[in-house]
This record gives sequence, structure tokens and C-alpha cells, in this order.
Amino acid sequence: MNDMPGGLAPARLARYRAFEVLAHRVVEGFMTGLHRSPFKGFAIEFDEHRPYSPGDDPKHVDWRLVGKLDRLYVKQYEEDTSLRACLALDCTGSMGYASGSVAKIEYGRYVCGVFAYLLNRQQDAVGFMSFDSGEQTFLPPAATRKHLMAILDRLKQCQAPVGTQGRAALGDVFEQLSHRLTRRALIVIVSDLFDDAEAIIRGLTHFSQRKHEVILFQILDRQEATFSFAGVTQFQSRETGEASLADPVRLRRSYIEQFEAHNSHLREACHRLHIDFVQMFTDEPFQRQMAQYLSARLRR
Repeated sequence: MNDMPGGLAPARLARYRAFEVLAHRVVEGFMTGLHRSPFKGFAIEFDEHRPYSPGDDPKHVDWRLVGKLDRLYVKQYEEDTSLRACLALDCTGSMGYASGSVAKIEYGRYVCGVFAYLLNRQQDAVGFMSFDSGEQTFLPPAATRKHLMAILDRLKQCQAPVGTQGRAALGDVFEQLSHRLTRRALIVIVSDLFDDAEAIIRGLTHFSQRKHEVILFQILDRQEATFSFAGVTQFQSRETGEASLADPVRLRRSYIEQFEAHNSHLREACHRLHIDFVQMFTDEPFQRQMAQYLSARLRR
């Protein structure tokens, strides 16, 4: 594969040294002719309680508070048409894997770059977090052009070195992020999700409990799904740097069963938690995969 996903040659991307080249191309191509965004604000947000007055709509009565205080109180809301968002990129060692010319971490940077550009374009506040076994960097949500450039600059610096970052602790990272975001937000997580499924689900549940909206992008290399290695192969853990020889033919069936069970478990949990689960492969054109998701979301 000589070109980057979506048709941008490596030399051209290196010359501009900026993710806005790709982000602009994807976003403008998708949004041309459209008058609405696939991402909306949360419309209204709870403000405070006040005593019930004759004429108030009974549907706003807080019946749990009535049970505690034996008096009628109604919930007041404030308009909140803007959207707050945070992008979270996995920078653990496994994200550096590439059987072709594009590593998963590189694809993940494309995803985050497009979302940053799209949300900034519609004047929404967007933040960014990179993580390995813990938080690396955090930029709180803001809506300025300067903040967008700061996010794109951080994205360019994100790497997935071999054997130095430790294993992912995704559940802990997700819980930490949920506490950082004190107001309801759209959270876009980009990861290969190579961690214990139950720990991941516990972390995702924290977002659901705090009423955040979550989009979970699983970035995979095709060989990770097919295990299409031939002959005795040396496998090296990008998390620890340890290497071992193995016959992939003998391992393939067991590996694929575990791989598919892991993803099926995550997919079912995301459905239950009302989380978008989006699987993307690094050997497929990036623009096409992103446009397919955005179009499907817009139809919903």
C-alpha cells in the first residue's frame, strides 16, 4: 500500500506535517451539501429544584424528592444546545503493530483528527486525552481554533513504543476520564481494546452512569483478526518486548475463537449501554470507513 488511507501520499502528508490536511478533506467532503451535523448538543440540562406552583407540569415533579421531604418540588432545566466532547487515544504498545504500511496508532490519530476538526467546525468544545497504562496528557474541552491546533499537535506526538508503556488498564483509564468530565459529554474512544473485556465494560459503565454519550472505535490490523501467519513465527509483545517462537497453524483456531468471543462480549455490552461500537481495519480506506459511520449516524 503506497498511499495513506484515503489517498494521501506519505510524502505529501510529511510535507505539510499537519493532520488538518486529512481532517479537512474528510469533513468537508462529508459535510458538503448537508445542513445538519451527525452530532448534536444535549438540548437541556438539569439546573436546580424549586417548590411546586399551581400550573406546573406534573411531569417535572421530582417524585423521589417528594418521598424524602413530603413536599412537591419540580426540576428546572437550562438550555444547553452546544456539545462538549473529549477524544481519548490509546497509545499502548499494541497500537504500534502494523502488518502493512499503516500502524494502528496512525489510524487512530486519523480518527481523532477528523472528530476534532468536525466538532471545532460546528463550534463545539472538544478536548483530548492520550493514555497508555495511565493518563499521558489531557486537554480540557474548548471551542477555539487555537485549541484545535493544540489537539492536532498533540496527536502528531502520540507514539506507541515497544516494551516501555506497560499493559493497558482501560477500565481504570475510563473511570479516571469519567471523573474528569464534570458535565455531560460526547466521548470518542480510539483503541484496539486489547485488555480484559470485563475491565473494559466496567470502565464503560462509569460513562453510562454519568450520562455521557460514548463512541468506541476499535482499530485493528487485519492479521489480528485472521491470524494469517505461515510457518514458525517469532511473536513479540509490544507491551513487554518479550519474544517467543510458535507455530501459528497450531494456535490459529484457539486464537480466533478467543478473539471473536472477546469482541462479541464487548459488542453486546456496548449495545446494552447504548454505546456505538465501530470496528475499523487499517487495510481499508480510512475516508470510506469514516464516511460510512458518519452517514449511518446521521440517518439515526
